Amino acid sequence: MRDLQNIIVELEQQKEAIERALAALREVAEPGQTQATTKRRRGRPPAAAKKESRMTAEGRERLRESMKKRWAAKRAAKRTTKRAAKKTATS
Repeated sequence: MRDLQNIIVELEQQKEAIERALAALREVAEPGQTQATTKRRRGRPPAAAKKESRMTAEGRERLRESMKKRWAAKRAAKRTTKRAAKKTATS
């Protein structure tokens, strides 16, 4: 039982020595600042990890088809306005 008490006392002494060493290292790393008063980093925050796409292959296919239809309609409208402009210019 006496040996166990000696071990506990010795470990507590080592713990105190480690805490003093850590405090000294922190002071060297950031002189004049404690953990509570550390400066915030300026600028843009670090980029978050990119999330995986949640669109299914079927959803991408539907989107592709709808965009093709949209741009085809836009091109068709552009062609008709050009034709109408040509007719009014030649008339």
